[in-house]
Amino acid sequence: MTPTELKQFVDTHRWAIESTATSDGKPQAAVIGIAMSEQLEIVFDTLSTSRKAMNLRANPRMALVIGGWHDDDPRTLQIEGDVDFPEGDELKRLAEVYYAVFPDGPSRLDWPELVYVRLRPRWARFSDYVAQPPVIEEFDVPG
Repeated sequence: MTPTELKQFVDTHRWAIESTATSDGKPQAAVIGIAMSEQLEIVFDTLSTSRKAMNLRANPRMALVIGGWHDDDPRTLQIEGDVDFPEGDELKRLAEVYYAVFPDGPSRLDWPELVYVRLRPRWARFSDYVAQPPVIEEFDVPG
């Protein structure tokens, strides 16, 4: 999968299942709304008081599963990478990426605990069970 194909796949999906771990290694997961920048960064918003935000501050690594929601399209993308909480110009740039997918995003700006999280993918596995035989491809994500 090329970087262009990776972005095209992510751009056709607004939702992902994220996975983080607590400081003592317990897994936690949630559904999040995502957007991907041209630099292949994934951005989402959450509350700083959420379990995922607290987990990511202690252990800034995350896994996502994108796709596979429908029986007629069993393609999935698993992504792992490093996260941070952008500020300043980086936050403005990434917020615009997010708002392009979620135009209601600015309506949450007055929430006192709102934060944005950036995932920089490092590894991915694309699985296409529509293809026969199935295509399963693991790769490092450039960046």
